[in-house]
Amino acid sequence: MDFTFSEDQLLFQDSVRDFLVNEITPERIRSSWDTETGRSQELWAQLAELGLTGLTVPEAFGGLGMSELDFVLLAQECGYVALPEPLVNSVLVAVPLLKTIGGDLAEQWLPQVATGEARVVAGIEQNLLAEDAHVADLVLWYTEGSWYALTQEQMTLQHNESVDPSRRLFSVSVNSDVDAVANGEQAATLLEAALNRGALGAAAQALGLAQRMIDISVQYTSERQQFGKAIGTFQAVKHHMANVAVRLEYAKAPVHRAAYSIAHGEAVAAHAVSQAKLVACEAANLAAKNCIQVHGAMGYTWEVDLHIFMKKAWAMANTWGDAAYHKERVAEHIFADGAALGADGTLG
Repeated sequence: MDFTFSEDQLLFQDSVRDFLVNEITPERIRSSWDTETGRSQELWAQLAELGLTGLTVPEAFGGLGMSELDFVLLAQECGYVALPEPLVNSVLVAVPLLKTIGGDLAEQWLPQVATGEARVVAGIEQNLLAEDAHVADLVLWYTEGSWYALTQEQMTLQHNESVDPSRRLFSVSVNSDVDAVANGEQAATLLEAALNRGALGAAAQALGLAQRMIDISVQYTSERQQFGKAIGTFQAVKHHMANVAVRLEYAKAPVHRAAYSIAHGEAVAAHAVSQAKLVACEAANLAAKNCIQVHGAMGYTWEVDLHIFMKKAWAMANTWGDAAYHKERVAEHIFADGAALGADGTLG
């Protein structure tokens, strides 16, 4: 069996990477911190022109009709540039929710999402706060056993500070006159699906963030000199970077496997996603630790770009389920009666 990505998927990743690296620079990210919303309508329109906002929207609604497996490589590239815009949330979580809820809600919003006219984000009370709710035309919000589809007029937002200045977080209060769009068993099913996709998005972005921190640090250690030599030639520094690179490489396969599981509706999707998020975020956290170590005291300053990616990596580790939550899900799978373990269970 061939588990590699197709040539078309890899070419699409390359084109998206080229665009994002050129457009989403650390300087542009820093400048967004001082704006009222922290977001750019112009950039969102550019993402729509590339077809990214409609990637998972069905073709019947004007989208590309692609899957989570098609998007996971692009989510990595979003992490690589620490993209502030809610593209991953919209494409990977909100759009599938809208498709599943269906009806008039999907017919009204999916075409607008595909063209970039509307921004839709999703959030759950387990995350405590909703990211980018202030710029969303529609917020799909889960609370107290029900899902709500909220416009700005149907909710009250309270801003909360984040360790990452690029993140805009809000507590959400649903107006009393708003009816839920899903309750009971349907709402619970939607919740698990949203949590799995959100965790997959966080894991994929963590891979990109780890790679960016490695690249920043390798460049720094090739330029910074001590005793007349670049510090990157010192064995201790090499070991720090090699340890991160190995951890990152081994994290990629579980993330891609999780994307495959979700895209194909496999029963193992929940524990596959939890494994992926654990290993990807561990790699990103190790990257943050070791990369700041090789930078020395400079690594703690805001002038160095490293902190932009470190802080987002820390945020990814604690959203859509923290390490304790995902370890528990993996343990439940491993210790369940009749658990399918080993190569037969993984590849069968």
